[in-house]
Amino acid sequence: MTPPILPGAEIGILGGGQLGRMFTFAAARLGYRVAVLSPDDETPAGQVACREVRAPYEDLDAVERFARSVAVVTFEFENVPRETADAATRHAPVRPAGSVLGTTQDRLREKAALARLGLPLARYAAIESEADLGRAQAAVPGLSVLKTASWGYDGKGQVRLETAADLADAWRALGRPRAVLETFVPFRQEVSVVGARGLDGSIALYAPFANRHAHHVLDVSVWPATVAPSTRAAALEIARVVLEGLDVVGVLCVEMFELLDGSLVVNELAPRPHNSGHLTIDAHVCGQFEQQVRAVCGLPLGSVESVAPAAAMANLLGDLWERGTPDWAAALASPATRLHLYGKEAARPGRKMGHLTTLDRDVARAEARVREVRTALATGGAAWART
Repeated sequence: MTPPILPGAEIGILGGGQLGRMFTFAAARLGYRVAVLSPDDETPAGQVACREVRAPYEDLDAVERFARSVAVVTFEFENVPRETADAATRHAPVRPAGSVLGTTQDRLREKAALARLGLPLARYAAIESEADLGRAQAAVPGLSVLKTASWGYDGKGQVRLETAADLADAWRALGRPRAVLETFVPFRQEVSVVGARGLDGSIALYAPFANRHAHHVLDVSVWPATVAPSTRAAALEIARVVLEGLDVVGVLCVEMFELLDGSLVVNELAPRPHNSGHLTIDAHVCGQFEQQVRAVCGLPLGSVESVAPAAAMANLLGDLWERGTPDWAAALASPATRLHLYGKEAARPGRKMGHLTTLDRDVARAEARVREVRTALATGGAAWART
């Protein structure tokens, strides 16, 4: 049996973004040190870590030196090259494994893996070259979405097609990439399940979140999602099958579409903590980042019980700064709302700068309040202070 990595050890994380920052906070609370490797300096994670190493992910010698200096390596986003994870594995355990990274950073490999696990997917066709266009048109003839196989997130690398006749032009406009053409499924809402799997195979799953998007970017997540008990059970089972089927050690999110009849199809996977799960930091006994620390270090997983009946999370994008510095006092005046900022200096439209979490007695009130607080950041209004 592999012994656990105990508090006091140093954990290495590949990637310096906000997910690494929140991971570092969770690790430090448990007594771990964190070292960050990324191509940049003064990253959100590097600001709070014990060490920050600047090196390109392609510098495999630097990656190997980094891995030799830590007890375990994890990653905070899935676009770390597979070769980087493999280099780190030569000197330290990498959790989740590079094989999980390789599967989830390519939509074609991901869909093939999900199909092998027998999970529900929207009808799709793989496009490896121009020769595949005709077959894809025949397989997915109507309303559809063309997605690049890799390097796509927050709606990037995606084109919605009204008919298959538009496929060739859209594919060429994207730069002739490896791609997947998916039939568009009419759905009631997007739901996600964040789960953790330990080194011993134990699994902890948060009840589904419901996600609202704006301009293809996650805007608000609420918990618990309003779904039928059978849909909730199916979503949790899908996440369990993925965690076990891919032999994940760490945290993984499964994004799903709930169809009009309550059934589910899997959209995509994220092999790390997920934006929709940020509210677990404040709304659950053990948040997703602490689960990641526990899992990669071989410790028992934490409780997924909630500390409030309902919660909502709202992203704070750089657009909020267009009128100047947001009114942080207005947000902090709301007694049920928590503010999380990511330490990014430059606010750009669409850039995730932080998030708000509000706890309440029911989901509708939590969502209304978190939106109201976010509006007050731009306007300075604080209506809750008068209620």
